[in-house]
This record gives sequence, structure tokens and C-alpha cells, in this order.
Amino acid sequence: MLSRIAESMFWIGRYIERAEDTARILDVQTQHILEDAATDEETACRSLLAVMGIEIPPTEKVGLPQILDMLAYDTTAPTSMAYALGAARESARGARETLSVPLWEALNTTYRAIPAGQFKHMRAPFIFGWVRDRVAQINGTADATMMRDESWQFLMLGRYVERADMTSRLVATTSLTSAGGASQWNSTLRACGAYDAFLRVNKGVETEQAAAEFLLLDRIFPRSVVHALQRAEGALDTLEGTSRRAGFSDEAHRLIGRMRASLEYRSLHDLLADLPAEMERLQVTCAEATEAVTKRYFAGAEALAWQPV
Repeated sequence: MLSRIAESMFWIGRYIERAEDTARILDVQTQHILEDAATDEETACRSLLAVMGIEIPPTEKVGLPQILDMLAYDTTAPTSMAYALGAARESARGARETLSVPLWEALNTTYRAIPAGQFKHMRAPFIFGWVRDRVAQINGTADATMMRDESWQFLMLGRYVERADMTSRLVATTSLTSAGGASQWNSTLRACGAYDAFLRVNKGVETEQAAAEFLLLDRIFPRSVVHALQRAEGALDTLEGTSRRAGFSDEAHRLIGRMRASLEYRSLHDLLADLPAEMERLQVTCAEATEAVTKRYFAGAEALAWQPV
């Protein structure tokens, strides 16, 4: 398939997932800041921005209004939900002939709320639910109407690379702000839609360690890091085709597979000993894998970065 189509499908998957996961992270963190009187708002906001790749000068005051502007409403900030939804629609324009009509309509209708001003006038927490609902409609429409061909594999590859990256950011944020409290991990599980599944797996026993293990290592929960990496590997397997040669000639496959194995085969104690650092290593791997995919499949393109230039 054309490299521009492949690139567009990959970034549709990434941007749509980014918008949803940013909404999930904001939902968790804003609730935590507002409901926990012991939380220092500025410290929590700076920690969240740092995890999302935004550096703020120490002399500049930061609070919830600034957080919401930078991560929700600002159409020029690469880390915001508004930017991600607009970029997904722009990528969809580049692959218009590949998308089904219902999928294009779902993407375009979602985007139209931004220039029309409807998006800007939504307030937390309603806007977080709205973004999650729209993304669920887009993903459901894609699942129901798209052929499982190469374009679908690039869409899935983008979705699951982004999901691994963003779940790691959510886990890192929680580990930095939980301060030994299990309630924050419960909020994180709920933000991922994982709380009910977590209780079933753990027989109703709630601990911080069990919550982190579930979000990182559960092989069949769709939002866990390991599951996302497995699905990304599966998409690359399909795109590369079968081979009898040992090892991997595809750098992205090697990077993702090595990261997955590192998570699965390390002891849980070692993994949780410095969780923010481990999650940062995972984010670096996702960035390097994106660069490798870009060089291999998207002729003349440069991988898009999280942080603004």
C-alpha cells in the first residue's frame, strides 16, 4: 500500500488513542486534586505536566485552569485532546479513500465540535466523558466497517503503541501521587475501565501492588501494557509476513518484543521498585519503535514527537 496511506492510518490510531487516554488521565488527576484536601495543587499539576512531557519554569504558577488549557482545550498544543482530535481528522483526510464512510463521518463529526466552539464550552468532568464516548464510537465504527487488511494493521499498530505509552504515563502519574494510598490506584483502575475486571481477578482483594501488576502485566485485559505490546507485535507480524529466519530484521518488532519480555520476565519486586523510571523506559521504547516504523514504512517522513519543538 502507499506509504502516505500507511502513515495516515498509523497516526489516526495513535491520535484517537491519545485523546481518549489524555481524557482518562485528566479525569483521574483532577478528581484527586479536588477531592483530597491534603494534596498540594501546584505540586500535583507540575508532576502531571512532567509525566506528559511538558516542562514549566519554576517561577510560573500552575494550577488546574492551566492544566486543562494545555491538556484539553489548546488546539496548538501537541499534548491536548483538541489537538489530537484535529490531527486524527487531518490524517483521515489523507486516507479518505481507505476509510469507510461511517468511520469518516464519526471522525469528522467529532472534529466539528472544535471549530464550532462546542468543545471549548464543555467543562470538566463532562468533557472527559464526551471524549471517551466519541472515541468509543470511532473505534466501534472502525471495528465494524473496516477490512482486516494492511490499513487495519497500521491502525492497530498505532493504537496499541500509543496505548502502551499512555497507560505507562497513567501508571507513572499514579505512582508519583499516590503517596502510599490505595484509593488513588482504585481511581486509576476505574479510569482504565479496569476496576471490575481487577476485582474478579483478585477475588475482591485491593492492594497497590496488585493494581500495578494488573495494569502492567495482565495478558488478557485490553488496556494493560503487556497486552498492548502483544497486539502491536501481532500487527507487525502480519505486516512483515512469516519468515523462517531467526531474530527480527524489523527494528520496531525487536524493540517492542524486547520491552515486552523485559516486563514479563522480570520479578514483580524489581519492576515495582522504581516504577516511574521503568515507565519512562517504556515511553522511550515506544518513541524509538515509532521512529523505526517511520523509517521502514513511511518514505520521506519524520516521526512525530510528544514534546513540541
